[in-house]
Amino acid sequence: MAAHVLETDGQVCPFPLVEAKRAIDALPVGDELVINFDCTQATESLPLWAADEGYPVTNFAKRGAAEWTITVQKA
Repeated sequence: MAAHVLETDGQVCPFPLVEAKRAIDALPVGDELVINFDCTQATESLPLWAADEGYPVTNFAKRGAAEWTITVQKA
């Protein structure tokens, strides 16, 4: 299992979600996608997308005043 980092800081919604969908498609099952973002709407859209797709969220944390990170495992 490997971790892949997707930096989306500075991108407005829905682009962090769009980029995450594209990035996870290229990963093998079992790998994790670490998504760093600063779009407040993505704090809801990314976990909902992961749940809808059946991808476990293994980490979700605030990184700064208005920055977050979420780790999604491809199932």
